[in-house]
Amino acid sequence: MKLLYYSPVSQGGLAEYAHRQVSALADAGAEVVFLCAKRAPPNQQSATFEPILTEPGDYSGLPGKLRVARSLLANARLLELAIARFGCSHVLWGSYYEYLAPLWAWRFQRLARGGTVFGAVVHDPVRDFVVGPLWWHRLSIAGAYSFLREAFVHEDIRLDTGRPMPRLRTTVIPHGSYPAPKPSGAGLRAQLEIPTAARVFLAFGHIRDGKNLDLALQAMRRHPEVFLIVAGDVQTANQKPVSWYRAVAEEAGVANRCRWIARYIEPAEIGDLFGASDVVLLSYGREFRSASGVLNLAVSYRKPCLASGGEGNLKSVVSRYNLGVWAEPDDDAALAAGMTMALQTELLPEWDRYEIENSWQRNAELVLARLDEERAI
Repeated sequence: MKLLYYSPVSQGGLAEYAHRQVSALADAGAEVVFLCAKRAPPNQQSATFEPILTEPGDYSGLPGKLRVARSLLANARLLELAIARFGCSHVLWGSYYEYLAPLWAWRFQRLARGGTVFGAVVHDPVRDFVVGPLWWHRLSIAGAYSFLREAFVHEDIRLDTGRPMPRLRTTVIPHGSYPAPKPSGAGLRAQLEIPTAARVFLAFGHIRDGKNLDLALQAMRRHPEVFLIVAGDVQTANQKPVSWYRAVAEEAGVANRCRWIARYIEPAEIGDLFGASDVVLLSYGREFRSASGVLNLAVSYRKPCLASGGEGNLKSVVSRYNLGVWAEPDDDAALAAGMTMALQTELLPEWDRYEIENSWQRNAELVLARLDEERAI
């Protein structure tokens, strides 16, 4: 199969997922054209590496929302041209999104009618972040699903597609774990002036409102032995800034036990951060119903988690493989109780079984099997 893989982000969990999936698809025998952002790191496993897609930051002369719109529309055109240039009959979107779909979906509806098979990995199956009027949001969701034949999710769910999509099929695929370079956690603890006897929680990745970092800071009041490392940058300008969380920590009286690395984390630094931690904090709110890339890093480093969120893949795998402690979402008292359990209970996570049953190889095999199937519509 000659497969065009579309991934317009250069950093973060979605970009990391795309690179791992592309490598697995290539290893499984697909001839992959990896269409990605200009600043994306190279992927040696892809058949053809095409870093030509734009990101909002490429249009710094425009206001924020116009930058996003300009990037979305430019990338739709670049994708359409790439499908024709490389002669790909199968296209996989590394992540489904619906923003401004009525303005660009027509390009791919036309190609789908001509026989091009489109699939997408739906990382966030519940699209409850409304941009613009509700009627436009619903129209956009329907438009972005309209040309897809295959949707790949990490948990069995009935997708809200805006309107009936009889040609769309949903397939559950695993979220693979990530390789774990040997960490040197003791050195980082000393560098961050964390006492040897302290118990360290790690909040890793983009800092955004839905991760409930403020509630975790409140929960730390009940645990004087707990230190928190926050490593990552603010996701977007409309999220609460790091200064807001620092103020919450001051007010809660836990600021002296927090360590802030508020910037993009280089890949070479990740191992030391996980090595320095005892528990990985995944305190998502109730609206989070997706898989977690950070959880898969925690699995690779054999670190248990303290997790919360809605009904979805994160809750399922934490419970199924005993990967940590689950707390009721959006509740600092529940997080505090979860901290107690995570620190005092022998959890015995099933790391190996998780990695065997949730491999990138299996992910790629399922995706290629579905995309390559002849279906009567």
